[in-house]
Amino acid sequence: MHLVELVALLAVVQYLFFAVLVGRARGHYGVKAPAVNGHEGFERIYRVQMNTLELLVALLPALFIAARFWPAAWVAGVGALYLLGRFVYWRAYVDVPSRRGLGFALSMVPVLALLAMALAGAVLR
Repeated sequence: MHLVELVALLAVVQYLFFAVLVGRARGHYGVKAPAVNGHEGFERIYRVQMNTLELLVALLPALFIAARFWPAAWVAGVGALYLLGRFVYWRAYVDVPSRRGLGFALSMVPVLALLAMALAGAVLR
């Protein structure tokens, strides 16, 4: 199950990467804590971090529960798609927020798939 654990750790590292970007954006745009609004550039980066946190809460338990019932490579593959989706979302949201849909779908669909896998495994086995 090392692949699943690797994906989980990469998801946390990715979230921390986005958190670092928020910190840098605070300095760049002059948005002092605890403010979470001010410059639109900062707000975009902040929203990427917060949206990632919101999905991470669902991703991690679904990832580990699904891995109890399904092949680790499948679960890790779905989790890797989430990671890719988050990067696509980040780039799109920061550049042109209206184009974030693909990145959102590439990260939300894997979370929903893992939830379905976890539920199916728990109910059927």
